[in-house]
Amino acid sequence: MLIDPIPAPERMVRPAEPAALPEFVSLGEALTDLIRSGDDSWRSLVGGATWNVARVLARLGVPSAFAGAVSRDCFGDALWAANGEAGLDPRFMQRHDRSPLLAVVHQTRPPRYFFVGDDSADLHFDPATLPLGWQQAARWAHFGGISLAREPLAGRLVELATELRAAGVRISYDPNFRACMDARYDATFRRMAQLADVIKVSDEDLCGLFRHDDTEAGLATLRGWNPSASVLYTRGAEGASFHLDRHCWSCRPPAIEVVDTVGAGDASIGGLIYSLMRRPDAAPAEHLRFAVAAGAAACLAAGATPPSLPAVTRLAAATVAGED
Repeated sequence: MLIDPIPAPERMVRPAEPAALPEFVSLGEALTDLIRSGDDSWRSLVGGATWNVARVLARLGVPSAFAGAVSRDCFGDALWAANGEAGLDPRFMQRHDRSPLLAVVHQTRPPRYFFVGDDSADLHFDPATLPLGWQQAARWAHFGGISLAREPLAGRLVELATELRAAGVRISYDPNFRACMDARYDATFRRMAQLADVIKVSDEDLCGLFRHDDTEAGLATLRGWNPSASVLYTRGAEGASFHLDRHCWSCRPPAIEVVDTVGAGDASIGGLIYSLMRRPDAAPAEHLRFAVAAGAAACLAAGATPPSLPAVTRLAAATVAGED
């Protein structure tokens, strides 16, 4: 029997084509929330503000990635698995033989927490090992969360945001205030606000970051740092406003049965970025409606559950926004 030494094309095993690089990259922290559920009982949940935003964009259908580092233990395994389940590009999540970053929530009402992560894996994130050409492929990059308050990671991220902005990548920033963001965070806060095309901030963020209760003064100061940036200002059940140039649009959330509000802020900035990416010609009021609807949709399920596009679209249709 003669054997053809050259296999027929249809029988050849071709190498897999490299996956396209993502349009959206969120950079920062993925962590584990350890939540007290009883005197001696705890439960763990995967989380992290910037990681949540990446999951929101992926669920809405945008090719996305989370760029950050996690541990190689059981906590890191859970984050790695959830990252894959969310459809995020695995080439951007790094793993290190370091301890995990933990948020220990020892009281939920009102929330009381602290972070455990001395020399933990997140601090060893190395942008130089990200896929070649990713900065040219990215259209948007998102920053925020406690990663910008944790050195030496914070310095690397600010430098990277500066490079991306200079390369024409649009920058979104959500400080997502936590107790570790004291006066030492002030310079980073201002610098990231100056770099951002879009800033998302809540009333609680303003009180914490400026260390006073005059939210209007805080918002004015923030906008003064970067007058050309768009600002999404959220106020929980009171709704949100969208500030652009000298104009302001306001919107109240649609009526829903709230399961919990975990991840609502991350969903709202994710919804706004999606709207700006996929509907660039939409009016500012339409961008605001979509952002508010995304935040509301996230409240329909327990935990930081990214909302689906049909759910957000449905709630956006029931949401009214207008210029003040």
